[in-house]
Amino acid sequence: MPRPWSPRTPVKPRHPAPLNALRTFEAAARHLSFNTAARQLFVTPAAVSHQVKHLEAYLGVALFQRNHRSVALTPEGQALAATVGELFGQLDLAIDRAMSRASAQLRVTTMESFAAKWLAPRLHRFHHAWPDIRVRIVTGDAHADFAREGFDVGIRYGPGGYAGVQAEPLMEAQVFPVCAPSLLADASRPLQRPDDLRHHTLLHDESSSGRPGVPAWPDWLKAVGAKDVDAQRGPIFASIYLAQEAAVAGHGIALGVAPLVEEDLRQGRLVRPFMHGSDNAYRFWLIRSPAEPDAGAEAFCAWLREEASGDSASALRTPD
Repeated sequence: MPRPWSPRTPVKPRHPAPLNALRTFEAAARHLSFNTAARQLFVTPAAVSHQVKHLEAYLGVALFQRNHRSVALTPEGQALAATVGELFGQLDLAIDRAMSRASAQLRVTTMESFAAKWLAPRLHRFHHAWPDIRVRIVTGDAHADFAREGFDVGIRYGPGGYAGVQAEPLMEAQVFPVCAPSLLADASRPLQRPDDLRHHTLLHDESSSGRPGVPAWPDWLKAVGAKDVDAQRGPIFASIYLAQEAAVAGHGIALGVAPLVEEDLRQGRLVRPFMHGSDNAYRFWLIRSPAEPDAGAEAFCAWLREEASGDSASALRTPD
């Protein structure tokens, strides 16, 4: 029968955890690649392997299953990676906040199209109202890890259902054709009825491909009863932003998403040749970190809501 512990029972001392090895393991576990972790940490793959072996010796367990051309986490490695990743994310965030004490910095993640077409033209108004808050805009479409990447606010275009964050609808995203004014004024190629689109180039973007409820050209043309237009004709762009820029340049007609074309419509760079707009299963969402609310983030979110409410009707204007 084992002896009960008492204050006099000697406790075997444990050496401090090897933090450098833990940081190296976290990067290798996140990428499942020693090479990628080495590039991130500015060391060699051999150095990553050495640090991982050092940590495995310290723990007395194998963390990776090493194959010929790849590595995989063992069950013990998976458990450790989940905890260490969260802890290093909190540590990085704490360091970032400590370094920016002199001037508050708000990190915002959003898509390139939204940043360029909606946020950037308005951001000067927030800076005028809150000059002490520095807003840093980071663009990307992937799911954002608020804890690890230190984001305070996010704006995403999608169906909702974002896990691990606070999310609220920001704006609807009705879809309708847009083009440069020069196309509308070209008498040689009339653009008065939807069937007239057969004389023009249709610009497509991949954001609507394979996403139920997100209108693409075949959906819009079917809704307006256009029968003589090849809905598949025309170039395909990787983003809404690129398709919209092609439309501004006069290269064809794109399906614009209301908030993203609002500024171009207001400035006269784009016009709406037809009145009909299609409802969209996707919308723009305001996403918040689940952490304790920050005063700067609260101010920015309130400003976003105010700007969005002002655009909700104006983006649906039709040409005179």
